[in-house]
Amino acid sequence: MLYWIGEILEKYFGPFRLLTSHLFLGGLSVVMCWALTFRLLPRLAAKLPRDRGRAHAVQGAVAQGKPTGAGVIFITIFILVELLVLPPSFQALTILALTFLAMLSGWLDDKAVDSWGEYKKGLIDLLLAAAAASILCEMQDTEMWLPFTKQTMSLPPYLFIPGGTVLIWTAINSTNCTDGVDGLSGTLTSIAFTSLGCLLYFVLGHKEISSYLLLPHYQDGAIWGIMAFSIVGTIMGYLWYNANPSVLLMGDAGSRALGFLLGVFVLKSGNPFTIFIVSAVLLVNGGTGLVKVALLRFFKIAIFRTIRFPLHDHVRHNKGWSNPQVLVRFALVQVMMTMVMMVLLIKIR
Repeated sequence: MLYWIGEILEKYFGPFRLLTSHLFLGGLSVVMCWALTFRLLPRLAAKLPRDRGRAHAVQGAVAQGKPTGAGVIFITIFILVELLVLPPSFQALTILALTFLAMLSGWLDDKAVDSWGEYKKGLIDLLLAAAAASILCEMQDTEMWLPFTKQTMSLPPYLFIPGGTVLIWTAINSTNCTDGVDGLSGTLTSIAFTSLGCLLYFVLGHKEISSYLLLPHYQDGAIWGIMAFSIVGTIMGYLWYNANPSVLLMGDAGSRALGFLLGVFVLKSGNPFTIFIVSAVLLVNGGTGLVKVALLRFFKIAIFRTIRFPLHDHVRHNKGWSNPQVLVRFALVQVMMTMVMMVLLIKIR
């Protein structure tokens, strides 16, 4: 909306052209997301349901009784701010609508007396992931770029949609499984979104830089970069209250929506392998547990017998790490991996 207003009014008063600047809109969006989340969360926390606790989680009883489902507040703030500041983009608008549905499904589970079953939640995630993958490819061949080569490849919809669906579904559930230590899921996703925002806005969305690095240029890269930076601002506002010891939790309403956006931004980067660079710790922490459970339940194959999953439960129970130690050490590993691997990804070609 602001972009459209700027285009109309700049001819009458020059300074209004700021509203057509992606950099200005991005900065405004981040500040608004942070400020609104920071101000509204404590005021609305009393209306949130209470956490039921997790029977098999280490220190699961600590979270019991805390307000949960805060994602319904900060994801709604994020969506409303993006509707205000984003330049016109039908694809971005439809992704925001699906993000709302991902948040809503998590919120309904958060407030339900009896938690929804795994299969029900998994099916909903699968449908949302498939819808997002279909929208992102627009039912046309999609240009993809791969590590260590300057050549690109064109992926037809019948390959892009299944692959994209699996990627988004995995991101949703890995993020959800990681939400078990104060600040951990929010911090790891913030690192991932910041990295993807830089890649989308400053590299793939910049014609000269992408050309210099022999990468494809995406005209809408700046729009998706703004969205990635904005969700970081939202998470920062939430983490103020989720820092150990937390006073409220994001719940499935937050973790499922954040995981959904993570998968979407990875696909928009044009290189699915970036998910292993920007969120490797998150995938190992939560995703490997999904593999372990799936192999045991469907194929009766037991792996990692001596390791608890999510991995943060293993290091707390077996290694004696405190919650702050888990947060800081996991975040440090992810930052180092991202810094090193991102340079290798975009430079060695």
